[in-house]
Amino acid sequence: MGQKILVVEDNELNLKLFCDLLRAHGYEAEAVRDGREAVERARAFAPDLVVMDIQMPHVSGLELIERMKADSGLRATPIMAVTAYAAKGDEERIRDAGAEGYVSKPISVLRFVEAVRALLDAAAERAATEREEAGGGEAGASERQFPRESRGPDGNGEGAEEGKADPGLRRDDAGPKDDTS
Repeated sequence: MGQKILVVEDNELNLKLFCDLLRAHGYEAEAVRDGREAVERARAFAPDLVVMDIQMPHVSGLELIERMKADSGLRATPIMAVTAYAAKGDEERIRDAGAEGYVSKPISVLRFVEAVRALLDAAAERAATEREEAGGGEAGASERQFPRESRGPDGNGEGAEEGKADPGLRRDDAGPKDDTS
């Protein structure tokens, strides 16, 4: 199996869709239906990425993101919020809580997979940069941040401009966005 992704989603249909889609693309997906179990499951599963629903019963995804980012063992794990929240300011609140990516529901399958790939690629690049720095290399702070622009299938940004991959998609469905450009 490939990289490990923890999917925290209370809606059974969405959970099945996300897990099936991730598995079809070679990822190992672990499902969590109850947000109250998410942090412990994340510690045990040690995912490379967390896909997090925001609106859940018992505990909000925002609270879970904050808990994971406060946990020394989970802090570096990127989190992609997948939510029906679409009001002005919601994406900013989600990112302020610590999520590196944001995709709105209903999802575009293509954009969902591209956003997952971009976050995993960025995490791998960041880890490589940190290893280099530990060995004495110097990389700028902007190179260590997660990108917020969605990347194309080749990971270099091609096809990421608005409408190139699918002109019918909204910008907030594009996945990670970059405020460093």
